[in-house]
Amino acid sequence: MFNRMKTTTCSLLIIISLLQLMVTVNTEDSLVSFLQKLKQLLNHHDVSHSPVTNTLSCTSVKAMGTLASCPTGMTVTGCSCGFACGSWNVQNENVCHCLCPIIDWTAARCCKLA
Repeated sequence: MFNRMKTTTCSLLIIISLLQLMVTVNTEDSLVSFLQKLKQLLNHHDVSHSPVTNTLSCTSVKAMGTLASCPTGMTVTGCSCGFACGSWNVQNENVCHCLCPIIDWTAARCCKLA
């Protein structure tokens, strides 16, 4: 009897969850409201005061062993390690350090604003 009650309760919870998902939401009004706000923001944007445009310059560096260093002036944005090691850290903002006991190579993704 206890198992039957658990099954009935579980079935009831599933039906209630499905009914909540079926409740209609007026997404058209939400979309219209969003588009109006976006249009207002774009109309108030002053093109003459646009910020200076910087470009992002990136390169990859691969080295044997547990460390890979970025060139001077570049910052590590990501690391990868050999032997499927997913454990690494960044040292001094420009060096990737793989932390697994056996590593054959380490790679660093290095970027700077130009």
